[in-house]
Amino acid sequence: MNAPTDISSADAHIGSSYIPSELLDSIEVGIAVLDRNFNVQVWNKFLENHGAKKAEAIIGDSLFTHFPEIEERWLKTKVDPVFNLKSPVFIIWEQRPYLFKFDCNRPVTCAAEFMYQNVTVFPIVDKNGHVERFCMLVYDVTEQALGKLGMEHLNEELKTASRVDGLTGLYNRRYWQERFDEMHKLCVRRDKPSTALMLDIDHFKRINDTYGHQAGDKVIKMLAALIKRCVRETDLAGRYGGEEFAIVLNDSSVEDAQAVAERIRQLAQRLVVEHDGESITFTVSLGLAQFSPDFKGAMAWLECADQALYKAKEGGRNQYCIYA
Repeated sequence: MNAPTDISSADAHIGSSYIPSELLDSIEVGIAVLDRNFNVQVWNKFLENHGAKKAEAIIGDSLFTHFPEIEERWLKTKVDPVFNLKSPVFIIWEQRPYLFKFDCNRPVTCAAEFMYQNVTVFPIVDKNGHVERFCMLVYDVTEQALGKLGMEHLNEELKTASRVDGLTGLYNRRYWQERFDEMHKLCVRRDKPSTALMLDIDHFKRINDTYGHQAGDKVIKMLAALIKRCVRETDLAGRYGGEEFAIVLNDSSVEDAQAVAERIRQLAQRLVVEHDGESITFTVSLGLAQFSPDFKGAMAWLECADQALYKAKEGGRNQYCIYA
């Protein structure tokens, strides 16, 4: 086996190949050669520059001494096929963002805290067919990684935007209806009560006519925030249209739902919305309908809650009514 070679001052022998140090140093890829004990034998300029460790300072030492972020047991297990099967090994950034925690030394616009890396490890077979050393190639794939991560983030934002109402942050009508259909099917299969609520703002047109549509939007937004505080994560709340909201209280009987409805009603009645120096107060009306297997579909269930809402408005508003 060749003695450890400092490529900063001499050429390198990798296997039976003679590689000039100028070539190793000009390649924009990290090149390291290690022995079975993971002692460094070759360390090129790319690794020097990004790792802030000169070749003469690291050659002959264990890799793990200089890079404690590398889990020794994991890497040795990962590299085991290189020695036992003479097979290359690949470490891709999607599985592990980096092997060496190098800073991302790209322009200040770079969003990465570190260099994303793909690493290829391949055996160096000597003339007797034995593998006593291996070569590690380290590729900087930060740009590709950020591009993919950015696209995934954008897709997630678009997915959220397609589900959420822009003004209130609640589910929009289309997505709420999809989820409601699923919850209805679940209610059909299970013998557990759930209750649908429909509610809207009393005399909302008067608010718009008196204070303007911006004030009306602010009232809708504040009511949505109030609804969020009153329901659980397992419940389904959405803006059904205009000033109308729809909620399904999962695993809740109509008796349980009455407490939620009354809380929403009381909090809405006490809420004061400030707009352009004006203090706006409002009330809401609610209709409740507990799921029944007699309902012929999800919309029939929702229609019963809507009928109860209509009854609450006919009865004087600022109250809730239960579908009989």
